[in-house]
Amino acid sequence: MSDPWVALTAGADPVARGRVLRHAHEAFTSAGTVGRPVRGVVADSWRRSARASVSPDTTAHVDLADGDLGTYRAEHPLAPAMPLFRELMGAYARDGDHLLAVCDARGTLLWVEGDSGSRRRAGLVNFVPGARWAESAMGTNAPGTALTLDRPVQVFAAEHFSRPVQPWTCAAAPVHDPATGRLLGAVDITGGDGLAHPHSLAFVQAVARAAESQLALTAPRPAQGDTLRLSALGRDEALLLVAGRKMRLSRRHSEIVVVLARHPEGLTGDELLCALYEDESVEPVTVRAELARLRRLLGTELLRSRPYRLTAPVDADFTAVERRLGSGAVTAALSAYTGPLLPASQAPAVARLRRRLADGLRASLVARRDPDLLTDWARAPWGEDDLVVWRALAGVRPRQPGVQAQVDALEAEQGG
Repeated sequence: MSDPWVALTAGADPVARGRVLRHAHEAFTSAGTVGRPVRGVVADSWRRSARASVSPDTTAHVDLADGDLGTYRAEHPLAPAMPLFRELMGAYARDGDHLLAVCDARGTLLWVEGDSGSRRRAGLVNFVPGARWAESAMGTNAPGTALTLDRPVQVFAAEHFSRPVQPWTCAAAPVHDPATGRLLGAVDITGGDGLAHPHSLAFVQAVARAAESQLALTAPRPAQGDTLRLSALGRDEALLLVAGRKMRLSRRHSEIVVVLARHPEGLTGDELLCALYEDESVEPVTVRAELARLRRLLGTELLRSRPYRLTAPVDADFTAVERRLGSGAVTAALSAYTGPLLPASQAPAVARLRRRLADGLRASLVARRDPDLLTDWARAPWGEDDLVVWRALAGVRPRQPGVQAQVDALEAEQGG
């Protein structure tokens, strides 16, 4: 096959191909073997699905109910692109008995539109708004696998890991924030065997690129005094968007901007010294030198002194997590949490905020007792040794392979 990302070459027999794939799927789910007829991208996805303990008979879990879903969709960065998605794909979906679907970066479906009969049939497998279709939750499927690989992918019939989904064929492409490159979600076209064609993959990829172009054109252009956008979760060097210019901050400048973002009223030099350094012998001149370098980078109009403060409001990724936790939107908070805040930082104020954020999110996940959300945290790099979450996961999924073994190993290691 010339293109490994396309499920069927033009002219191939979908019935014969589907039959071969069903046999291969049965062989994998029963014996763990995967043979040559299966595309490499699908074989790798099946293996990831098995490692994530996805059942081949699973159906999707609805994470967001109507109230939470409406609020979350309205605030999602892909909401401004929905008119374009409908314009480019809506008629195609309705006339072809297909579905247009858009999901967030965690694989939660936000919109599912198109042919009414197809929507009813898709509802039987919970391919509905608010349902989670991440690969780690549902196994191989186009939107979930496209998010995992961060590239367009097509999934045909029995290539789906979940048997109830195997009557469907889908193609999906990721959509990114044009300013930061951050993964926002994916756009998907789902239907029958007729979508198993190279054109459907090219189509959905073109739609994703068009959406990114529109987001770039319609995004508000920051001017002097407008909101700064700060990304500091899961990275040691923060990214700051200033007046349309993206800059990577040094580790110390990242700490300073995070601390000042938490204190819009400003801080004195001594207060910043205590916030940034554990060593009491550090001289105030050290902080002044760092602030002088940061002022040259940002400009004197954005960083003022007496007290030291940022003159523009800061829209930070960690404050978005806090807001969502505060409103009880745990799923949305987890979707915004891309890792610990400046994980390598030892600045006292940053370390306290990092712990408070992680502890609050962990406590909410444990209280929610949602097995998929707990699994997401436990399987993430920052959750691999989180005994509290692994114990909670064992409580709601006691038979999930590997969970109790991980609890036992962590208890032995941590003396718990």
